[in-house]
Amino acid sequence: MQTNTPRRSTRGTRRTIRLTRRGRIALIVTGAVVAGTAVAVPLLTTDDEGDSRPTSLVIPEGRRATQVYEAVDKTLALPAGTTKKSLAKADLELPNDAEGNPEGYLFPATYPLGENPTPEKLLTAMVDTANKKFTGAPIAAGAQRNALNVYQAVTIASIVQAEAATEEDMGKVARVIFNRLERGMPLQMDSTIDYALGRSTLDTTATDTRIDSPYNSYQRMGLPPTPIANPGDDAMRAAIDPTPGDWLYFVTVKPGDTRFTADHAEHQRNVAEFNRLRESASGDAGDR
Repeated sequence: MQTNTPRRSTRGTRRTIRLTRRGRIALIVTGAVVAGTAVAVPLLTTDDEGDSRPTSLVIPEGRRATQVYEAVDKTLALPAGTTKKSLAKADLELPNDAEGNPEGYLFPATYPLGENPTPEKLLTAMVDTANKKFTGAPIAAGAQRNALNVYQAVTIASIVQAEAATEEDMGKVARVIFNRLERGMPLQMDSTIDYALGRSTLDTTATDTRIDSPYNSYQRMGLPPTPIANPGDDAMRAAIDPTPGDWLYFVTVKPGDTRFTADHAEHQRNVAEFNRLRESASGDAGDR
């Protein structure tokens, strides 16, 4: 997830690595480098691949608005950039805090294309779906219970979506976010750095963590100014009902083994175990 002086690599570059929900490598905490198994996942897909005339668009959880725009352009066979340009005339019903940016509100689901599909129609359907999900109970009530507005809850859910390796871990990652906010600690999440830089990388360097951006959660306190992706139902539930715990740190020691702790010394031991496993795996690969 977060915080640290990343370990120096063999090339002298400091870096952190993270394992996300979709099997990408996710960042972890305090002085650690964390890794997992990378898995290739389709960005966005239609329900009838191979058919020249798709009938629906499937948006998986955790995709960014830019990725959604690209998928709509591709599905509707439009010039690149058309969907993004259509935002001005789409008249989307977004919260005031969004300031016209639909990030977080392009809800992941399957959207029928219907007759004469347009970017405006698809974007409106996504935002309308998000509003139905987010403004009614239990999301709105859950946000209020945690002293959040709905937009802040969506922002937390978007980070949870990027950081958690499993549904079970989502509630724990959400609790880490709440605990760090309550203690006045920076979130230090690599997922926000990637968002600021417009990338999806496995590596975050110490130089990256010093970038001047409101999304730099190493340097800036509190939540980023907007969601960093479009979260699904599981991440939203975690954001309003985090698992009880006092955790401040987590590290994915190996795939399927993410360890949460409030104790820095214990966390460092977990990090050391991860590093041993990673170095051993690198040595084995080099022997082949």
